[in-house]
Amino acid sequence: MNALPFLPFTRPSIDERTIAEVGDVLRSGWITTGPKCQALEAALSERLGGRPVRLVNSGTASLELALRLCGIGPGDEVITTPLSWVATANVVLAVGATPVFVDADAATRNIDLERIEAALTPRTRALIPVDLAGLPVDRDRLYALARRHSLRVVEDAAQSFGAHWHGREIGSFGDLVSFSFHANKNFTSAEGGCLVLNNDEEARAFEKLRLQGVTRLPDGGLEVEAWGAKANLTDVAAAIGLGQLRQVDDFSARRRVLARRYFARWDASLGFELPPVDPENHGNWHMFQPLLPRSLAARRGDFIAAMKAQGIGVGVHYPAMHLFSLFRARGHAAGDFPVAEDIGARTVTLPLFPAMADADVDRVCAAVTAAVAALR
Repeated sequence: MNALPFLPFTRPSIDERTIAEVGDVLRSGWITTGPKCQALEAALSERLGGRPVRLVNSGTASLELALRLCGIGPGDEVITTPLSWVATANVVLAVGATPVFVDADAATRNIDLERIEAALTPRTRALIPVDLAGLPVDRDRLYALARRHSLRVVEDAAQSFGAHWHGREIGSFGDLVSFSFHANKNFTSAEGGCLVLNNDEEARAFEKLRLQGVTRLPDGGLEVEAWGAKANLTDVAAAIGLGQLRQVDDFSARRRVLARRYFARWDASLGFELPPVDPENHGNWHMFQPLLPRSLAARRGDFIAAMKAQGIGVGVHYPAMHLFSLFRARGHAAGDFPVAEDIGARTVTLPLFPAMADADVDRVCAAVTAAVAALR
């Protein structure tokens, strides 16, 4: 029996002040979209250079409604990476368009920008880059490519809140930027997300899309001119988000310390490929993801079980999604995107969250060494 408590791969940090503020919302009688949502939108906008920010009930809704805002639909193609949570491609299907995958870059594990132009067709309307594990895609090259081909960019920044690109915070520049506030993210509202928009006109159009297409009229009536979703956030969730926003920079700083300790304490002789080092500190260390040695890739389940037996939780983020039945039925097969397939088959997500102690990192590293020894 393991005497130490179970260490999950992630755990949200919710302080007592935030818990009390959630209680205040519940007692107020206004628990759906209201003043707390307005306050969180304003605070996020201020953080991101004054750009309009609109909340939704998930990062997935943010992505889908961003595509609808761009007018993307049947007959259109959207380029993205197969190495992401399946929502990244599902939203393209949801609007009736076709997701076109481009392989990952072996060094960054993000979409290979060198391969995008070969995937373009006259039907390509947008790009959805993904900042895997919070390490940003090269924004300079990304937007130069988008400008050359007159493409919209919907940044899937679900994992990269608080990350930067050459001193500029992700979301403070660019085209449409989607964040997720899911429970396992660096900044959480339990569930939720937001879209960062370019101007007030886009923001007003997005407001209609997120709530049934409704426009409120001065006389108390309303008008509905087009389709809309039901994707608004609650004030209960927004209260959590406001509490998180006060702490997120401290969270990121602690994550960087923990990541550095992983690199320092890791046994290089085990044969893992460690995550990109990120010397310019662009990323937010949303996840720490070494790749199993290829000799152990087929035994990833055994490795996860061996870690669990030592009280350590391990995740898998993410399998290459084009190998799911949904996309195989659309013509994809093993071998289409070999880099993403290799990374997806070997990745393991190890514990990394702000409440971890330095000793927890040491414990994980020791457990990895023991697990590998047991498997060989």
